[in-house]
Amino acid sequence: MRRSTPVANAAGLVAGYALDRLLGDSRRWHPVAGFGRAAGALERRVYRPDRAAGTTFTALAVGLPVLLGAAATVATRNRPVARAALVAAGTWTVLGGRTLRHEAEVMGRALRDGDLPAARQRLGHLCGRDPSTLDEPELARATVESVAENTSDAVVAPLLWGAVAGLPGLLGYRAANTLDAMVGHRSPRYARFGTPAARLDDVLNLVPARVTGLLTVALAPVARGDRSRAWRVWRRDRNDHPSPNAGQCEAAMAGALGVRLGGRNIYFGRSEVRPFLGDGPRPEARHLGRAARISGAVGLATLALAAAYPVTAGRLVAAVGRRTLRTALAAATGRERRR
Repeated sequence: MRRSTPVANAAGLVAGYALDRLLGDSRRWHPVAGFGRAAGALERRVYRPDRAAGTTFTALAVGLPVLLGAAATVATRNRPVARAALVAAGTWTVLGGRTLRHEAEVMGRALRDGDLPAARQRLGHLCGRDPSTLDEPELARATVESVAENTSDAVVAPLLWGAVAGLPGLLGYRAANTLDAMVGHRSPRYARFGTPAARLDDVLNLVPARVTGLLTVALAPVARGDRSRAWRVWRRDRNDHPSPNAGQCEAAMAGALGVRLGGRNIYFGRSEVRPFLGDGPRPEARHLGRAARISGAVGLATLALAAAYPVTAGRLVAAVGRRTLRTALAAATGRERRR
């Protein structure tokens, strides 16, 4: 690996994050939407109500973007400027931090104005709950929970996977996370078919979700939050959530804001009861801007970690990997000669 390659990866992550911060998601012809349409077409061809078909679907839908990213990485191994540009474009494509914060702010304005119809209509931009009967505290709770979880899904996890695995990591993570949103929910159609996509998304988010929780605790004061309370609630409540990852983010946000999350979630055609996270009152409109500020601060902190990794620990990991591979190849060659 050329010495300029880690620098190019780091520069691409920073540039892509800056583009998302400035421009947000493209309103038309977004690549992730195009991937979703392609994945939907693939699903129609391979669907059967069993996990084997779901595994095939997940392997193809995630494997192809990873291979595309790997091919682009190989093609630019001696072209650092092109590599940085590709990583920047990929980072911008897969991040959703600006859009997430914007939706929280729009929801907050609607709730402060008492416009429940507008707030209910807007909730679909954040999550898949049925908003028709939700009042202000429930709409605010849904927004805070979505901001907390999607700070990991749409910001922290893509940046960390981009730092560790470059362009293939960026594209592969976003593909897996998109599939989870499409087929990973519990419904009669996807109860078995969607399980492989859901499990893959869980695995890919194990570390990012915990990083998100810890950074939320550390950065709680940027939104007038109490760091010690956030730490206490995170340690106590993070494993109560049925998701192995969402609870990490939501418990930390509940503690940082001093609110209580969880309760009965109504989806279209089903309902789920989630354990309570935190000790305070139910969220209100005034909490949404604070949640957005914490989300933005967590994103910036993660960018610093992600940009530093390729030029620090990433180089050491790559060097150890190359040395291990050479040793294994030499040992294999020696065994062949002795035969």
